[in-house]
Amino acid sequence: MSDKQRPLDGIRVIEVGQLLAGPFTGTILAYFGAEVIKIEPPGGDPIRGWREVRDGTSLWYRSLGRNKKSVTLDLKNEAGRDLLLRLLDTSDVLVENFRPGAMEDWGLGPETVKQRNPDLIYTRISGYGQTGPYADKPGYASVTEGFAGFRYINGEPGKPPVRPNISMGDTISAIHAALGIALAIIARSKGGSGQVIDVALYESMFNLMEAIVPEYDGAGVVREPSGTTVTGIVPTNTYRCDDGKYVVIGGNGDSIFKRLMQAAGRSDMAENPAMADNAGRVRHEAEIDAALSDWCAVHSSAHVINTLEAVRVPVGPIYSVEDMFADPQYQARGLFEQVEIDGKPLKIPAILPRLEGTPGRTDWPGGDIGSHNTEVLSDLLGLSESDLIELRDRGVIR
Repeated sequence: MSDKQRPLDGIRVIEVGQLLAGPFTGTILAYFGAEVIKIEPPGGDPIRGWREVRDGTSLWYRSLGRNKKSVTLDLKNEAGRDLLLRLLDTSDVLVENFRPGAMEDWGLGPETVKQRNPDLIYTRISGYGQTGPYADKPGYASVTEGFAGFRYINGEPGKPPVRPNISMGDTISAIHAALGIALAIIARSKGGSGQVIDVALYESMFNLMEAIVPEYDGAGVVREPSGTTVTGIVPTNTYRCDDGKYVVIGGNGDSIFKRLMQAAGRSDMAENPAMADNAGRVRHEAEIDAALSDWCAVHSSAHVINTLEAVRVPVGPIYSVEDMFADPQYQARGLFEQVEIDGKPLKIPAILPRLEGTPGRTDWPGGDIGSHNTEVLSDLLGLSESDLIELRDRGVIR
């Protein structure tokens, strides 16, 4: 295990979120050194039982719960809420992703906590944010991706929008929350105090929308779905090769386009002044894509990739996770970290970004429910063994 300092060493985070957006925020912070105390209901975070489960715990949770101390508290119980308040008195950051108003209903809202710990950074993640007419709406990632405009631009024209087979809205929101926390820690270090960070899932996805807003306001253009291409940039597309595999080619730079078409045996297009810049290529998109499709269709994906890489044209395969595991670049960059669960090895993904001087790391995989109850509640709050027994008997902890 590396002994290098991490940027969030000494920062204590209380995570009371469930499922993905809040917990992945905690995962990022823990990876980079924060002491993250994950508060779970006595039954545990539901994600412990999702998808592939081994020995009673999902493989996903082993990754998502890494480096976290699991403490069970029933926040519907006054004693559980009191213990959470006492933990917040000792902490730097709170991460919660309950419905707006839930924390206030429990007497745990920002105003209450601020009176006790004015330096606390209170991070809130919800579907539509803490304010506005839609604040009370339930907001899962799938729904908010549509509301944000992201789903509208994905898929084939004239067909139902498609979604990536991941909860992108949750993950992107967690990255935004972690960024907000880092900024708030910097602001506090400059003489400021704690503050509330309000992250909305739909706004996090809205932040990915590039030129869509100014193009609509300034030119009245509504970006439509474009299948495997990108509107207004040519050529950039996915092509099927004769081995049944697909390659992605990005040849939209002026000089790159020339090299691409020459390599594909179409010097006529490479030297055609009507295709010399992107605006001209957009007008001839169908013709260019047809030529590249025809070329790829009679060559293997390896031949296409090797030919284009030799002339410095951006090109690459479409990888499955099986392909990732076999690729030397993934191995060289250390993107798979191995942990052990009851003596059994398990690879989990590294967390990015990569910091040269203060890198993050995985110290331990996600553990069992309440596995740190004694450590946290006794060492941090001073509870005795009899106190813990009483709390267990009352169902406050597990």
